[in-house]
Amino acid sequence: MIARKTAPRSRAKLAPKAAPKTTPRSDDPTVVKVALGARSYDIVIGRGIMASLGARVAALRPSARVAIVTDQNVARLHLGAVAAAFADAGIPASRVLVAGGEGAKSFRGFEEVCEAIIAARVERGDLVVALGGGVIGDLAGFAAAAVRRGLDYVQVPTTLLAQVDSSVGGKTAINSVHGKNLIGAFHQPILVLADTATLDTLPAREFRAGYAEVAKYGLIGDAAFFSWLEANWRDVFSARDASGSVARELAIAVSCRAKAAIVARDERETGERALLNLGHTFGHALEAACGFSDRLLHGEAVAAGMALAFGFSARQRLLQKSEAARAIRHLAEVGLPTRLKNIPGGPPPLEALMELIAQDKKVKRGMLTLILARGIGAAFVASGVEERDVRAFLSEKLAEQ
Repeated sequence: MIARKTAPRSRAKLAPKAAPKTTPRSDDPTVVKVALGARSYDIVIGRGIMASLGARVAALRPSARVAIVTDQNVARLHLGAVAAAFADAGIPASRVLVAGGEGAKSFRGFEEVCEAIIAARVERGDLVVALGGGVIGDLAGFAAAAVRRGLDYVQVPTTLLAQVDSSVGGKTAINSVHGKNLIGAFHQPILVLADTATLDTLPAREFRAGYAEVAKYGLIGDAAFFSWLEANWRDVFSARDASGSVARELAIAVSCRAKAAIVARDERETGERALLNLGHTFGHALEAACGFSDRLLHGEAVAAGMALAFGFSARQRLLQKSEAARAIRHLAEVGLPTRLKNIPGGPPPLEALMELIAQDKKVKRGMLTLILARGIGAAFVASGVEERDVRAFLSEKLAEQ
C-alpha cells in the first residue's frame, strides 16, 4: 500500500497555471527572487549579461576577492569573459581548474578544490564563483560550505540543467561509491547569474539532457506549462531567431520561478521540496549503475526515471495509462531515453538497481519513498512504497523488448 504524503499547502500552490505567453524579448534581464529572509538572493536570467557579473558582485560584496572554480572545457569557452567582468569591476580573481565530468564530484576532487581555494588565500569575506554546469556548481558550492567553515558563493551556470535546477536552492554535494549526492550540505548562493548565451555552445546532447529538468516542472505541478512545452519545445531548443530566444528564456524563467517558490517554502526538503525529485530515485540509481559517466548523463537518467515514475504510477492505478503515455511520449519526442533498453550499453541488472534505490536519500527506516503522480501536473510524495512492488515493476521493464 502506498501512503500518500502531501504538504498541506502544496496542492493549491502547485495547481495548474495559465499557459505562459511568448512575448517580444526585452533587453532587460528577468530577475527571480528566492525568498529566504536575510539569505534571499536573485536569479538573473538574460542573454549576454555575463559582462554585468563583476558589477553585480561588487554591489553585493564591495571589498571581496573571488576564486573562480571551473572545469577545463568551460574555461576554454567562458572563463575569459568572466575574468574580464571581474577585472572591469576591480575585483581580484584567482582561478581553480578541475577536470570535467561527473568524476570530479569525488572526495579527491573536493580535496583539490578546497586546497586550491585555501592556497589562493581566499578569506571569510571573499567569494567562491562556480562557473559551469551542475557538477561544478555542486562541487564548488560544497567546497564553499566547508572551507573556513563557510564562504559565500555565486552560481554562474552554463548549462540548461544548471540554469533551471542545480544552481538554485543551495543543494551542494559530491558522490559516494554508494550513490549520487550522498555527501553534501545545504548552502545557498548569494547570486545566480544565468546568461542564456552560454547555452549556444552547449552540445545538443547536453542541452537535451537539461531539458528533462524543464519538463519536470510541468510534470510536477504545472499542467499548462507542460502543454506549452509540447507545443513550443522546438523553439526552446533553437535560439537562432528571436522567437527561439524568447521561448528559451521564458522556459528557463518559468522553471526558476517554480523552483524558487518551492525552495522558499521548504528549504531543507522536509516536505514539498521532495517533489523536485520526480524521477530522481530511479534516475540516480541508473546513473550510479552506469558509473557516473558519459554513458548516461544526469538529465538523461532523470528522463528515464520520470518515465519509470509515471509508468509505476499507472501500474499502481494512480493515474490513467493514457496520461502516463502522454508524459513519456513527450520525453521520447525530444530525444530523451524513456525505456531501460535505451540506455547505452544495456540496462543495469535488477539487483544492482534495487541495491542503489535502497540507498536513496528519501528512504526512511528501510521504506521507500517515491515521487509519483496522479496526472500531469499532479505529483505527490508517496511514502511506504513496497520494495516488492518496485522490484516487480522494474523486472517487467527490464524484460521489455
